[in-house]
Amino acid sequence: MNPAVFAVAASAGAAAGFAGSDVWSAIAADFANLGSPATLAAFVQVLLIDIVLAGDNAIVVGALAAGLPPAQRHKVIAIGVVAALVLRVVFALGVSWLMGLVGLILAGGLLLLWVAWRMYRELRPARDESPGSPEVTGDQHSGLAAAKSFAGAAWAVALADVSMSLDNVLAVAGAAREHPGILIVGLALSVALMGIAANLIAAYIERFRWIAWVGLGVILYVAVGMIWAGFVDPELGVLAAAAAR
Repeated sequence: MNPAVFAVAASAGAAAGFAGSDVWSAIAADFANLGSPATLAAFVQVLLIDIVLAGDNAIVVGALAAGLPPAQRHKVIAIGVVAALVLRVVFALGVSWLMGLVGLILAGGLLLLWVAWRMYRELRPARDESPGSPEVTGDQHSGLAAAKSFAGAAWAVALADVSMSLDNVLAVAGAAREHPGILIVGLALSVALMGIAANLIAAYIERFRWIAWVGLGVILYVAVGMIWAGFVDPELGVLAAAAAR
């Protein structure tokens, strides 16, 4: 893990209730137990979620910026990538607090259902509402309408980034709730993939559509699990909170 990614991992670990010296211990403990079906399943789910949502983020940003002149398009895409990176770090730092809010696991699961629906719409053919941008492969199939002005595109990208960054962090946290080491690595990977390889991932997803379908299935699985936990969890479930009143 390079120093920049480790710094994010350390920050995420601290947010999840770990001191910096405990980050490697948590990671080592989970990865030493990677042969266990539950740990391996959590790791695979986190990896697929990170890959698919990084590519999805790139496609959405590219589609929204597609209708602008080249100079403005470059600026909006750059703004979108930087904003997504910052928001992922901010949400990762607050993941422990976020996941501790009564009802947020349920809300996060419902939000992921919306993400799954949006991804399904993108995967269907003949959804060429955006002309696509040369910078991002596959965004012409996003099903999104390109913005007409720089301000409109920047605002639409900002709103999309908030939603997608929160989706990503909640999805990783939901998939790895009982595996803190995998949670830390997953949050670091989500930042690294968005900053380094989002467009490359988008290109591969466009070429190998089955990756996106598998990712869609994983997101649905995590969403249903979070919705169920959001109702029945003895500490954070809405039913437990209602019964305590």
